[in-house]
Amino acid sequence: MTNFSLTRTVFRYALLLCVASQGYAEPYSPWADRDYPQQVYWGDTHLHTSTSLDANLFGVHNLTAADAYRFARGDTVTTSTGLRARMNQPLDFLVVADHAEYMGIMPPLRAGDPTLMQNDTARRWRDVLASGDPVGFGRMMLDIGASYASGTPLVTLPTTLPSPWEANTRMADAANEPGVFTALIGFEWSAMPNGNNLHRVVVLRDGATRANQVTPFSAFDSEDPEALWRYLADYEKNTGGQALAIPHNGNLSGGLMFADTRANGEAISVAYARERLRWEPLVEVTQMKGDGEAHPLLSPDDEFADYGTWDQYNIDMSTAQEDWMQRFQYVRPALQTGLRVAQRIGVNPFQFGMIGSTDAHTALAAVEEDNFWGKMSSHEPSADRASRLWGIPEAEMSSAGLLAAGYAAVWATENTREALFDAMRRREVYATTGPRMRVRFFGGWNFTPEDLQSPDSALRGYKKGVPMGGILPPPGSVLRAPVFMALALKEPEGAHLDRLQIVKGWVDSWGESREKVYDVAWSDDREPDVNGKLPPVGNTVDTESGHYANTIGSAELSAVWTDPDFDPSLAAVYYLRVLEIPTPRWPVYDRVKLAANLPTNTELTHQERAYTSPIWYQPAGSAQP
Repeated sequence: MTNFSLTRTVFRYALLLCVASQGYAEPYSPWADRDYPQQVYWGDTHLHTSTSLDANLFGVHNLTAADAYRFARGDTVTTSTGLRARMNQPLDFLVVADHAEYMGIMPPLRAGDPTLMQNDTARRWRDVLASGDPVGFGRMMLDIGASYASGTPLVTLPTTLPSPWEANTRMADAANEPGVFTALIGFEWSAMPNGNNLHRVVVLRDGATRANQVTPFSAFDSEDPEALWRYLADYEKNTGGQALAIPHNGNLSGGLMFADTRANGEAISVAYARERLRWEPLVEVTQMKGDGEAHPLLSPDDEFADYGTWDQYNIDMSTAQEDWMQRFQYVRPALQTGLRVAQRIGVNPFQFGMIGSTDAHTALAAVEEDNFWGKMSSHEPSADRASRLWGIPEAEMSSAGLLAAGYAAVWATENTREALFDAMRRREVYATTGPRMRVRFFGGWNFTPEDLQSPDSALRGYKKGVPMGGILPPPGSVLRAPVFMALALKEPEGAHLDRLQIVKGWVDSWGESREKVYDVAWSDDREPDVNGKLPPVGNTVDTESGHYANTIGSAELSAVWTDPDFDPSLAAVYYLRVLEIPTPRWPVYDRVKLAANLPTNTELTHQERAYTSPIWYQPAGSAQP
């Protein structure tokens, strides 16, 4: 080798070493120094036990948070009605969220605690419960409702009795096993001004040591969400912990949950928007008391919008709902309202992710259609549970309208309190009505079909874009339409998938809210008609036997989709909706297993679904939160 050739070879090696040392080359291992969520964890952030007043009143007398955690981890438990119950597959995490109002009052009241019995109302309530007098029970419920309206509890727990809050936090710490099962500490703030639902579940990132430095904030302290946010701010300041709040059942809020004004009637301010954005990164979009994604009145072109619709009355069934309320009660129009508010003040107060949970008052986080344990103990499996009246007679609504829903899916780096909470905070979560389908959703500017087909498609999603819950980065020097990568895999033992849809919301140049639902992937050999409408997938359900067949649909669906109607001057929000093929609802299984008589017009089949947290586009130069 000549000196020139040797010099050139040495130079090349030196150059390669220099480039590698400067970090200009990709590492051999694509996962080196990358820590991104590779596992989805399943849980329920909204479960009640005997410590909650209403759960206890309606029959859950002995099941505590410890029992709830055991059930969620896969143990068999004896229910309040004496039945044996177990989940088909365990959960990864659970939040026992007992109501802050009257927390823990019922067990000592039923036991006739001498100190508590010095209160005349407590003594009268105990006598009513012991006698089983339905008239007395009705008066007792009226007393409780009146106390909410007055803002003053009729019975308080004596300080000489053990704290039910500290008992719950202690049981959470005992059940928490990092890497195996996560017991997050929480409670429910149950404000309902004039019978309208403004409830929030509060979730803490911390263990009992920090949690016990406070007591739960209740509606007796205030019915204003802004007061709850101040409580959360004080909690973080004084304990060094972290907290968030999750609104639920906007569909029963009388038009208040996603209103474009504050609770005091004033216009949404920058300060309010930032506080709401800070403390409420998530919304519980689906649960037993209805599905809150969309309303058919507002989405008439969406054939799947009328799902689990509860829109007759507010939460205490004191006021009939009016059409104008729906825009401020459902998630899809709320996302559009957020864009409109951001146009005015520069901050979007409704930039939230979506989860599902049960709101079960049985201590049992079970929502499988063929293993559904109901809302209250009175809704546990029996031949007549579907026929029982739900609420007031005027509503003409039976318990058959309860949904067996839902669950929260969290993409996190590990199954720990810290990792799950952080994923919730960044909105990398999605909701399902029960099935544990595995869903990914990424947004960017240059995804390709090759990215989707690659074995490391998720890694490419993080490298080239943002996951669900994210805000699209600036597009760079060349303005183009955003590109989304969507993937869904059926639950291993569940139903096949019908289709993937991307739901877009925006506010047009005239200030009008707009939406459009795009079918982006679907099963079988179907083609859209001349109007662009995709034919139904079919239905294999035998409602007499409760059987269905996965002879239609697909086990997996995916798509790379570019927005064909993109206007770079208009902010927009996108989320993925995944639909299963039709399957039986829980009343069908009640009829098959228990010979139940079902009310007339009971829905026997449905298409279960998932909703991802959205991805937002903000035009260049628009204000950021």
